[in-house]
Amino acid sequence: MNAMTRPDHAAARTVIATPALAAHATPKPNLLSVEDAKALDVARMTDLFKAHLNPGQLHFMKLLGFHKVKVERAEGMYYIDQNGRKILDFFGGFGSLALGHNHPRILEARRKFQEEKRHEIAIAFMSQYAAALAHNIAACSPGDLDMVFLGSSGSEAMEAAVKVAERAAGPKRPKIVYAENSFHGKTKGVLSITDGQLYRGEFKLVGNTVRVPFGDIDAIENAFRSDPEIGTIVLETVQGGGGIIQAPAEFWQKLRKLCDQYGVLWVADEVQCGVGRTGRFYAFEHYGVVPDVTALAKSLGGGKTAMGAMIARRDVYMKAYGTPKTAMIHAAATFGGIGEACITSIEALNVLYDEGLIDNAAATGDYLLDRLNALQAKYPKIIKEVRGQGFMVGLEFQDFSQTLPMVLRPMVSLLDDKLKGSLSGFIGALLLRDYDVLVAFTEYNRNVIRLEPPLICQKEHVDRFVEALDSLLSRGITGIVKDFLKSQVG
Repeated sequence: MNAMTRPDHAAARTVIATPALAAHATPKPNLLSVEDAKALDVARMTDLFKAHLNPGQLHFMKLLGFHKVKVERAEGMYYIDQNGRKILDFFGGFGSLALGHNHPRILEARRKFQEEKRHEIAIAFMSQYAAALAHNIAACSPGDLDMVFLGSSGSEAMEAAVKVAERAAGPKRPKIVYAENSFHGKTKGVLSITDGQLYRGEFKLVGNTVRVPFGDIDAIENAFRSDPEIGTIVLETVQGGGGIIQAPAEFWQKLRKLCDQYGVLWVADEVQCGVGRTGRFYAFEHYGVVPDVTALAKSLGGGKTAMGAMIARRDVYMKAYGTPKTAMIHAAATFGGIGEACITSIEALNVLYDEGLIDNAAATGDYLLDRLNALQAKYPKIIKEVRGQGFMVGLEFQDFSQTLPMVLRPMVSLLDDKLKGSLSGFIGALLLRDYDVLVAFTEYNRNVIRLEPPLICQKEHVDRFVEALDSLLSRGITGIVKDFLKSQVG
C-alpha cells in the first residue's frame, strides 16, 4: 500500500469524531453578542431592564426622565447620548470618577496589559501587580496604615475592615458602634451597621451593634464607658447617603483620644470620600488624625475597573491574621487583586498626583462652594443649605411648604414628609432635560442633591453647572413644578 492509497488515520478519526460531537453538542441559547448589546435602542433596553434587572427602579428612572437616555460613550466630564448630546457629569458615579471618563492614561495602561497577554488570576503565585498596588496604597496612607487587602467593591472592603477590627479587638470585645444615617454597604455584615430600613429590608442581621448619633462625642464616650464589650467603632468620615454630613475637627480629635483611652479600634469608611475627593487623599487627614483601619473603593478603580481596599495598621492586622494558622481566615478572594484591575488602580493613583487632582479638588471645590453659597443667598426660600468640602458637596432644598407663600405654608407643611425629595427630583430631572446636566441624590435626606463631579472638573464646568441651576431656579417653584409635570405628560 503506497502513500497515495494508505488510509489517513488522523483524518479518519476526525471524520468519525465530528458527527459524534455534533450530536452531543450543547445547544447555544439565544445569546446577544457584544455588537448586539451596543446596538440596542432605548425601547429594547427598557424591555430587557424590565424583564431581567429591576422593574421597580425603572419607575423612578421614568419619573426623572433618565430612562430616555442611552449613553453611547463617555469622555472626561461628559456622557454622550444616542443623539450626540453632551451631558455634563456632576454625579460622578457617587464619587467613582476621580479621573473623569476614559482617561487616556488609564486606557493606554489597560491596552498595553492586554496586548502583552499579562496574567489576571495569580492565586497560586504572588502577583507583582497586587504587591505594587498594595505598596502604592500604603505610600498614600498616613501613619502606620500599611497592610492592605484588595477586593472588588466598597462593601467588600468594608467587610474586610470590620472583620480585621473585630478579630484584633478579640472575642471579649465583639460589639461595634455605628452612626445614625450611616451607609457602609449592602452585603449582610456591613448592612448590620448601615442605618437604613429600606436597605435592611427585614433581613436577619448581626446583633453585636450599638447605634449613636453621628458627630455626638458625648454619646460615643457614654457608650465606651458603659459597655466594655465595645471593641470597634465604624464611621464614614463624610456621610454620603446621609446628605453630605461632616463632623468638626474637634470631634475627630476627641474620638481618636477616646479610642486610645478605651482600647477601641476606629474604622474610617472612606469608600466615597477618599482618593482625593475632599482635597486630601483621605478626608480624615483634614483633622490631623489617623484611624486604625480604613477602606477605599469607587475612584480607586480609575473609573474603569471595580477595586476596593482595606488598609490597616500593621499591629492590628497581625493580631487578626498574623500567624500561619490565622493567615487564611480572610485571604484574598478569587478576583481580589487580579492583574488588569491592579494596574488600572496603580495608574489611577499616579495620575491623581501627576495631574494635581487632589489640589484641584480643594481649589475648584472651594470655587464651587462659593458660587453655590451665592446662589443660596439669592434663593433662600428654595435652597436651605450648601455644605461639603472639595468635590463632595450637598445642596439641600427647603421642605416644600417653605418655598410657598406664608398663607399656604401651614396647610402644605402637613404634607412635607410625603413630599420630601420631590423638589430635588424636579430640579434634577429638569437639569438633565433642559440643561444637559446630571446630578445625584442622597439616600436618607431626600431633599439633598449630591454633587460629586470628577476631580478633573474646572471652573468653566462649575460655571456652566451653577448658571444652569440659577436659570432653573429663576422660574420659581410654580414654574419648576409646571415644567416638571409637562415633562411627565410629554
